[in-house]
Amino acid sequence: MIELRELVPGDADALLRIYSAKATQYLGRAPMDAAEARFYARSAAASAAQSPRALYTLGLVADDDVLGVVKLHLDRPVPSISYILRRDAWGQGYATEGVRKILALAFSHLGLPEVSAKHHPDNSASGRVLTKAGFTPTGEHAGFLTYTIRPPAAASLFPHNRSTPWNAPPSSSPCSSTP
Repeated sequence: MIELRELVPGDADALLRIYSAKATQYLGRAPMDAAEARFYARSAAASAAQSPRALYTLGLVADDDVLGVVKLHLDRPVPSISYILRRDAWGQGYATEGVRKILALAFSHLGLPEVSAKHHPDNSASGRVLTKAGFTPTGEHAGFLTYTIRPPAAASLFPHNRSTPWNAPPSSSPCSSTP
């Protein structure tokens, strides 16, 4: 079973494996080094404590193993998602399930009207993830293929309720407010 949970500083080693050269090849960034992974994990934990919250940076976990990161960016004109998986987790449906779970947070819990996403044109696997999760292609912008999804299109992907669709730590609220 796939779960999304808040990242914690102890996830730095997992982040180092996730943000490898192969996984970042279409992101326009270098792989993470150990110092950046530690900083990233601390920053994700600090972001979770902010109110209002502008960014959800959640670990995608299977069997207590952090396989990837799924983000919900609320600080943009149209909220957007992004995701990355460790190379050995590709092609197993984890990214699609992680995207569906973050959409449940976006639509069912936060009540967002729309979410966007994009991917590099050479990364067709990412496009398949988005379309399987219910996104509709909208064109191209700045060299990336763009997508959008609205709650009616997502209705069949998850039940509409206000429950927490991911595992928030007991001491934190799953969301504090929308932008």
